[in-house]
Amino acid sequence: MEPQIIAAAQQGDKLAFAQIVAEFQTPVYNLAYRMLGNRNDAEDAAQETFLRAYAQLKTYDPNQSFGTWLLSVAAHYCIDRLRRRKFQWLSFDDPRWDESAPSLVSDLPSPEASALAHEREEQVQKNLQKLPPQYRMVLVLKYWNELSLEEISKITGDNVGTVKVKLFRARQMLGKHLRAEPNGKARLELRHAG
Repeated sequence: MEPQIIAAAQQGDKLAFAQIVAEFQTPVYNLAYRMLGNRNDAEDAAQETFLRAYAQLKTYDPNQSFGTWLLSVAAHYCIDRLRRRKFQWLSFDDPRWDESAPSLVSDLPSPEASALAHEREEQVQKNLQKLPPQYRMVLVLKYWNELSLEEISKITGDNVGTVKVKLFRARQMLGKHLRAEPNGKARLELRHAG
């Protein structure tokens, strides 16, 4: 993101802020979807993230990555939302991944391969929702948003060592849930974060 666009948005330029929204709407939505597990909630969270970002834009420090700052706003909003619904069950009516998620099959998959990939994606998303929010957040930031450990550290407020521990534990928990699936077809390969 061009610093002059951010500076213009900080001065109240709504067109500049619209450029920010256009550039970051997909990563913000993806983070919210992985955290909340529901398309409607993710859309609401993405919208609320941009409203909060606009209101807090003057607090942004240009010495840090704007994308990291914005994803931090989104992650904290999602954690707050999860805390509010702590005792409610999540809806898994439509747990499919959005179109911008990385493909698990070739560009021209067979119908059978597509069905199997979709089933794996559903199982991963469903089991991701079983993780405590702080562990879910580090996995989503690392593997779906492809942030570095340092960027995740800035978002969570944890030191890099704590982020590594949370990632390790989160991978273990997710793996345990996936192995417990009745059909055993779900597998997620997350590279070691080092």
